[in-house]
Amino acid sequence: HSRPISISGAVKMPVVFQADGPTTLLEALARAQGLREDAGREILVSHSQPGPDGKPITLTRRILVRGLIDEADPDLNVKLVGGEEIRVPEVGKIYIVGNVKKPGVFPVQDGSDTTVLQAVALAEGLLPYANHQAYIYRREGAGTKNEIPVELGKIMQRKSPDVPLTANDIFYIPEDHGKKIGMAALEKILLFGSTAGATALIYTGVR
Repeated sequence: HSRPISISGAVKMPVVFQADGPTTLLEALARAQGLREDAGREILVSHSQPGPDGKPITLTRRILVRGLIDEADPDLNVKLVGGEEIRVPEVGKIYIVGNVKKPGVFPVQDGSDTTVLQAVALAEGLLPYANHQAYIYRREGAGTKNEIPVELGKIMQRKSPDVPLTANDIFYIPEDHGKKIGMAALEKILLFGSTAGATALIYTGVR
């Protein structure tokens, strides 16, 4: 007779509790003490039910945070009866590292475009010796890693189209006449901390 409801992800206190009766999504989120500041724009509510062949299948409904909380749409405050899994994904992030004034990690919502020029603005501009050739390091869906050269100088001079960035991209601007650094090295440095690791790239042997 167990009817657990689990809440995980970008909530203040992930929790599993038993549904003693009908519970709303907002009531469940309150048990998890609400959303964290880095919560994304969607809440995923999943539950299993028997499929046509009798085997269980998982159905997932996506609930927009803005509609549920900011606009208080009653249709989005779904009723939970037990057996549901609620997951709140974190907001996507882009990593801006290298020869910029403010390297670090910056939030980016899925579905919204952040471009190379916007990334430079987020990092408060380039340092004096920044290279005009930059790189985007991206993990593809199959787990492969991709290095994308970016003609930063031409983009800033409006001689080349701006390039979009996606969540989890690493945007790296080396020093002029400096050597490239591989994605594995970037990831190791970033493990030391988001902003601290990004700043370290300027002062380590990546010039």
